[in-house]
Amino acid sequence: MAHDTTLAPARNRSPDRPRRIVLYSHDTFGLGHLRRSRALAAALTQANPDASAIILTGSPVAGRFTFPERVDHIRLPGVTKLADGSYVSQTLGLDIDETTNLRAALIRSAIEQYDPDLLIVDKEPTGFRGELLPTLELIRETGHTRTVLGLRDVLDEPEVLAAEWDRKGALDAAERFYDEVWVYGVKSVYDPTEGLALSDDLRSRMYWTGYLRREGVESDEVPEDPYVLITPGGGGDGAAMVNLVLAAYEQDPTLEPRAMLVYGPFLSGEVREDFEARVDKLDGRVTALGFDSRIEALFAKAEGVVCMGGYNTFCEVLSFDKRAVIVPRTVPRLEQWIRASRAEELGLVRMLDENRDGMTTQAMIDAIRALPTQGKPSDAGADGLLDGLDCVNARAHILMSRAYNRTAAE
Repeated sequence: MAHDTTLAPARNRSPDRPRRIVLYSHDTFGLGHLRRSRALAAALTQANPDASAIILTGSPVAGRFTFPERVDHIRLPGVTKLADGSYVSQTLGLDIDETTNLRAALIRSAIEQYDPDLLIVDKEPTGFRGELLPTLELIRETGHTRTVLGLRDVLDEPEVLAAEWDRKGALDAAERFYDEVWVYGVKSVYDPTEGLALSDDLRSRMYWTGYLRREGVESDEVPEDPYVLITPGGGGDGAAMVNLVLAAYEQDPTLEPRAMLVYGPFLSGEVREDFEARVDKLDGRVTALGFDSRIEALFAKAEGVVCMGGYNTFCEVLSFDKRAVIVPRTVPRLEQWIRASRAEELGLVRMLDENRDGMTTQAMIDAIRALPTQGKPSDAGADGLLDGLDCVNARAHILMSRAYNRTAAE
């Protein structure tokens, strides 16, 4: 179906009004969507000195992050995914339909009151359980807010993704409601839309931005002595990797350099307590933090990195040009494994693969010992992969221009 290029009438605004941007980040698990939206908001407001941005997020730890000047967030009621794949309200005791309706109403109200020039939606064209659809309909009917669907470099296996998008009505929503699609990656590395029956019209509105570069920050938590950074991202699915690293330092008392472990906010409870007891017995060879919202500072000074394969962590490995061993998760989706395997093929990182290498203590010892002789991402041409924020700023400028007319541009 051809995309309707007719623009709804604009509201009465001062032509000199500073630009306003909303970034939607559904965040039902982990930190990835929020951290990506935060990086985008920072770049967009830095490039537009009068612009402001609001991040709509369901992350329960959003309040633990600092946000740049002129960037704020609205916390949507949280949801939790159960083992059977269903969702429940995180804290309110509402059923999931009530929770979704509440979130949808908050999103729509925020768009109505803030009246943004640009809405950037992370990953989910219809939002969590379709919660964005009322807002997207409103924008098409009454507003002139430009809409962008932002996709990370890898989503899932093509067949699995196609079935998921069909089930959610995501393909139809992408075709109908979005002015552009930004892929935060490089097509020669991986095409996340492979297997999706996207129309030629939608593909003509797709831009491959490159990966999103991260900048160094200051932090009081950076050790002075050399260290390997150990990070499972948000930590919710990182216990197996952390266990393997601790076992490596326990088994080999000569393993160097020391390790700096950041658990992440979602690695908690008895598992975390057990890890902390083991760290205490390693006599300073491993030190640990619960959570550091300025983890870029730890990346910048690390001798090497052992990490999982999430998008933001991968961007940090590339941005700070760190020798890295990636230990990807393979459930509930193969996203991290696909990213890590392609990165290894390109010489950017080394992957510790469960089937090929075995998730053994000795395999981790060997991987850490090999880090000093491993190539850096820059040795494989990583510098050319990190233009994402420049491209995003350029496209956002065009989209938010008062003179913008996509029909003429095409």
